[in-house]
Amino acid sequence: MTETERSEEEFDAQVAELMKQDGPAEKKKRVHKKWSRKRKILTAAAAVAAAAALFRMCGGGSGGGVMVMTAPLTRGDVTEVLSLTGPISGTDSVDVFSNLHSEVQALYVKEGDRVEQGQVLAELNTADTQREVDVAKNAYDLAVAEYEEQAVSAANGYAKAVQDYNTAKGNYDRSAVLARAGNISQVDLETARNAMDDAAREVSSYRVENGQPLPAKSYELRIKEAQYELETRQEALEDTKITSPITGTVVRVNTKVGRFADETGDTAEPLFVIENLDTLEMEIDVSEYSIGQVAVGQKAVISADILNGDTVTGEVTAISPTGEEKGGGSTERVIPTTIRINDKDSRLIAGITARAELTLNQAHDTWVVPGSAVMDREDGACIAAVRDGAVQMIPVDRGVESDIQTEVKARGEIPLEEGMEIITSPDAALTDGMAVTAVPAA
Repeated sequence: MTETERSEEEFDAQVAELMKQDGPAEKKKRVHKKWSRKRKILTAAAAVAAAAALFRMCGGGSGGGVMVMTAPLTRGDVTEVLSLTGPISGTDSVDVFSNLHSEVQALYVKEGDRVEQGQVLAELNTADTQREVDVAKNAYDLAVAEYEEQAVSAANGYAKAVQDYNTAKGNYDRSAVLARAGNISQVDLETARNAMDDAAREVSSYRVENGQPLPAKSYELRIKEAQYELETRQEALEDTKITSPITGTVVRVNTKVGRFADETGDTAEPLFVIENLDTLEMEIDVSEYSIGQVAVGQKAVISADILNGDTVTGEVTAISPTGEEKGGGSTERVIPTTIRINDKDSRLIAGITARAELTLNQAHDTWVVPGSAVMDREDGACIAAVRDGAVQMIPVDRGVESDIQTEVKARGEIPLEEGMEIITSPDAALTDGMAVTAVPAA
């Protein structure tokens, strides 16, 4: 065997041993195939390089240190956005009910129809209601007739009582003169006085206002009761015409001809739901921790699946003065907030869920790092840079934060510099001066 052949056999053995250490059984068989020397050298070199890389990543060796992913420090813009979902609805919505147990006789609208305020939506059967009006009208007329009859009787009775009193008083006055002259006894005078007093009591028994005698108060009360009942029945008759309280669009019709108006299902659904869809709005629940950064007039960008990637603009129009439970067992409170949608897009409809993004804060042309690059330590926040193969901890203050980026400001003597290598996801075990190998992020 020549020296060259011996060398090739030794090399084959080394390669085979290396492949045994890092490869499945199926690949082990392939090692014994006849390879060219060049292919063997390339394969071995690749395997050795892979092993060396794995060794460095595990922190082995005394030269490179732990491998860390880095990105150059740059200046840029950061926007803090509050993103919340909520339902879209019309700016005005009313549920139309009826408490009348009458059948729907005619239905004049369907879902999607636009209606004006006061427009008739449906009519109910009026037979029973009209009969109740007639009964109430008769009762009212009877009460009025009785009152008028009593008024005549009171006038006549009062006139007679006044006349009787005047006569009795005249008799008493004459008796008093005669008694003083001794022409009649004190008994006769007392009799005349009693007759006058009885006549006065009869006059005072009548109810008189402005000199006009009136019937007893009970007759007026009967008229008022009958009048109230009549007005109630007349209103019920008017209510057999179901009208729209607002101008808007019919979004729900939960009745049909022949069904009783007060029977719309087990859930007591309204007969109609009318919404003003000319202007849409959405309601979001803002956390108590963020509500301080939200104000009426603040702009919003609104997106929804139905818009296929497009957005519309909105504006905060109302913030509830009270908070509500967030639910789900959380102790956090949320504040209902209303956003008016300013743009008109026919694809955007009430009843769907949309997402609103409110800009809370912005920073321009500032130092920006990935949010994961900022560490919190006992002495405050810091970022880790790689300088001359070692970690350099740089104290910073956080500024504006987005979902993925954070504004940082130097806090201390170490300045921030364009392009310095910042560790994107530093481990808590990293220490100042620790040897590392920087691997630029893709």
